[in-house]
Amino acid sequence: MISKRIALKLMIGLLSVVLIFHLCVLFEIISYKIVWAGKLKSKEEMYVFEAVSILINFFLIIVLYIKFQNIKKSETNRIINIIIWVFVLLFALNTLGNLFAENLIEQILGTLLTFISATLCWIIVKKKNKRNANNV
Repeated sequence: MISKRIALKLMIGLLSVVLIFHLCVLFEIISYKIVWAGKLKSKEEMYVFEAVSILINFFLIIVLYIKFQNIKKSETNRIINIIIWVFVLLFALNTLGNLFAENLIEQILGTLLTFISATLCWIIVKKKNKRNANNV
């Protein structure tokens, strides 16, 4: 099992790549037709969805950075943990949704990405047991 610190670094790195991807969609470097399960009908709709996605990803990066700082100081923050648990649930549900995407690339990569994200967030927020006490 990987440590919380490694999981945090991986998750922040992964979210940074996802953020760059969504910026590429927003600036039409990548077609919006291959994201959001192929359901977007217009550029205006894409702008709204991508803006929200970018804000959420940026928010999660900030939350994970705070969690990383808390771990370094051996502190806990209940609100930060609750937010990360919410993201565990959202990524798990999104994994199921990506299985039904119309675009095969999104179906495969999206499912893999959200599954990895759910798993990393779970590692980050789960309570350590006595056997894994040194795994902080």
